[in-house]
Amino acid sequence: MPGNVLVVGGGIGGLTAAIALCRKGFSVQIVERDPSWSVYGVGIIQQMNVVRAMKEIGVLDSYLSKARGFDRSTIFVGPGGVQEASFETPRLAGPEYPSNAGIRRKDLQEVLGDAAKAAGASIRLGVTVAAMADDGAGVDVTFSDGATARFDIVVGADGIYSRTRAAILPDAPKPRYTGQWVWRYNLPIPADLDGIHIFAGPCNAGLVPMTDDLMYLFLVSQEPEGHFQPVEGAAAAMRSRARMPAPQLVPHLDAITEDAGVVARPIEAVFLEHQPWHVGRVVLIGDAVHASSPHLAQGAGMAIEDALVLAEELARHDRPEAAFDAYRARRFDRVSHVALNSLKIGEMQMGLIPPFDVGALTGQTIRMMCGPI
Repeated sequence: MPGNVLVVGGGIGGLTAAIALCRKGFSVQIVERDPSWSVYGVGIIQQMNVVRAMKEIGVLDSYLSKARGFDRSTIFVGPGGVQEASFETPRLAGPEYPSNAGIRRKDLQEVLGDAAKAAGASIRLGVTVAAMADDGAGVDVTFSDGATARFDIVVGADGIYSRTRAAILPDAPKPRYTGQWVWRYNLPIPADLDGIHIFAGPCNAGLVPMTDDLMYLFLVSQEPEGHFQPVEGAAAAMRSRARMPAPQLVPHLDAITEDAGVVARPIEAVFLEHQPWHVGRVVLIGDAVHASSPHLAQGAGMAIEDALVLAEELARHDRPEAAFDAYRARRFDRVSHVALNSLKIGEMQMGLIPPFDVGALTGQTIRMMCGPI
């Protein structure tokens, strides 16, 4: 069923969808509302299922040239920083490739953007959708610059505050604030950081390799709704959120000194658990459907997998609606696990639910992510 596709949103999910769809023979146009195509955030953790997906769409070597691969995850608990677990995860992309990777968000966007263009996708910046009319045989789109075009399919990859979702599913759940913020800061990587180091309670934080020279430190805090963090004073504010930090974190926290280097944002979530993910020829992927908190580090991974599965189902079905139904059916269990359990970890950290075994949940998640998509 190859045809022409409009992808709304030039982020991780949208670019991956464009690459995957072009590889299946579709003609793809991407529109991205940000004229500067800027990237929010510092770095991102990519687990074994994402590394496998990067290989599937043919970008793994260029991706890893800008990333820091690793196999080991180590977990420390309490103010004493006692090591609770250290384990390696499977190399799903093959024995010659690492299991996981950390990468700067701007580098990831560059890799995916270059690959989307090389695959044949066109990208228009500073443009978004003003109106859509789906007549059952195609979708007539009017853009914000006044241009019009007709598409066989529209993919809404426009994030947690998706305008595409609002247009086709006005009664769908709205994003909600979870009660937590995540703070991130780039730092020189220490020689002994052999993978991701996670620190659990009362200071919930982590160290993530990104390049041979850089890592990022993240920490999670509980904040009142409506909290605002200005740039001025952001470094001191981030340090102050590290309540009773493990000793391994202290020297890195002391190095958080530049206000402009702090990237802090509220953790928000949305999940279309009981709603369709498409209407007619318009379908949603990624954060437009299931924006999760970062506690399982799978938000971007779920968007990337969405893109691959959607392209596969569109290529194998004659009717878009049948492909969309198959796409949702294949994705639901995985994204539901990530969306609901990520929130559960945050609720435990805030004392809203009784403590539970996060290590066991992490193991369950890893086993699920190692399975086929």
